Amino acid sequence: MLRHGKSSFNQERRIQGRLDASILTEAGRATARQVAEALRGITFDAIYSSPLQRAQETAAVILSSWEAEGHQPPSHTSENLREIDLPLWEGMLRSDVKAKFPDDYQCWQERPHQLHMPVPTEAGVREHFPVLAIYKQAEQFWQEILPRHAGGTILVVAHNGINRALISTAVGIAPAHYHSIQQSNCGISVLNFPSTTTQPELGAAVQLESMNLTSHVGEIFPLPRENHRGPRLLFVRHGETEWNRQSRFQGQIDVPLNDNGKAQSQKAAEFLKNVQIDFAVSSPMLRPKETAEIILQHHRAVELQFDDGLREISHGLWEGKYETEIEREFPGLLPQWKQSPETVQMPEGENLQQVWERAIATWRAIVAAAAPNSTGLVVAHDAINKAILCHLFDLQPAHFWNFKQGNGAVTVIDYPKGSDGPPVLQAMNITTHIGGGVLDKTAAGAL
Repeated sequence: MLRHGKSSFNQERRIQGRLDASILTEAGRATARQVAEALRGITFDAIYSSPLQRAQETAAVILSSWEAEGHQPPSHTSENLREIDLPLWEGMLRSDVKAKFPDDYQCWQERPHQLHMPVPTEAGVREHFPVLAIYKQAEQFWQEILPRHAGGTILVVAHNGINRALISTAVGIAPAHYHSIQQSNCGISVLNFPSTTTQPELGAAVQLESMNLTSHVGEIFPLPRENHRGPRLLFVRHGETEWNRQSRFQGQIDVPLNDNGKAQSQKAAEFLKNVQIDFAVSSPMLRPKETAEIILQHHRAVELQFDDGLREISHGLWEGKYETEIEREFPGLLPQWKQSPETVQMPEGENLQQVWERAIATWRAIVAAAAPNSTGLVVAHDAINKAILCHLFDLQPAHFWNFKQGNGAVTVIDYPKGSDGPPVLQAMNITTHIGGGVLDKTAAGAL
């Protein structure tokens, strides 16, 4: 999934919405060519684009770049990929909207799902709820498109608002969190859907593999938003262990990094080398501790702190075992863990609700203790990271599998309005520094 390149209205700081007067800038065309290069080697069954010209031109630049190689997937436009409809604001400077519609703009910023605008119709005036409408439109797109491409790969080229709604409806994020997802110009996101030829499944069954990747356009991750005043957290999963590679359940057994895990951590260190880091917190277990220490080699003044609340989930009697052993000793429990993880009590271990409670309490304490405009490094584990990512969107343990966390991956979480304000997921599961490509090729492994 891709947001269009920088447009003339983006440059002028105007509200675009469905107004089709905005065109790609030269910088927008250049980044579209960079996207084409980043996606080279991935075979697409089709491209779907918004009919608005800034998105159509982005798709056309990408296809043109691939033409010499003979990779020309069928290209379609979809009305369900049009941008969010903001009829009273479209074409206006953002600053003028703030001045002319102060109450509505505040509602848009704080309660986007409640914003409504009067729209004239033949029958009179109806109340239009832009965010609720774009979510319904996103659901319609998935219902229309997914059955056509079961088991395939498609590229979606659209806009900031509809892309947020597409991600949200796919994984079950409510409209109230509309502004908690960032989509940069030519940022790439990857969604994995269950392979099915029947009614598409949305919600807990869909995995957000990565979100808003921007390193292919020369930005390792997005800059903080305008007037940002809270902390930024760089959230990292530890590098690979030998048990990850073997798909052997680790849990709270203290397995160190293997050589590949150390190399992944070194790549993460190079990736973050020139990023200001003001504080660092890690799980005290060996694999995140080693990962954090390697990253902090370039930030010698930062003292690494440890918090037990970031320890990996306790798998109890599963720990040290392979899936075949678990299925033999605890028949039926492993499929249940994969399908309905919130219902599983690990034998002599934890359940996800217990992980949720300690991970979220720890996260809140870290955020609350962070100085304004500071940047912190937090290194933890797969289950802990997933719990905290779910927490950002008020998702419960049933959504545990919605977010992928690769070994050595970096996720960027901002609190633009301060530590007590709502979080913004700027980018998630960045692994381009490890595998070199858009897709996460790190070992999945057991937890």
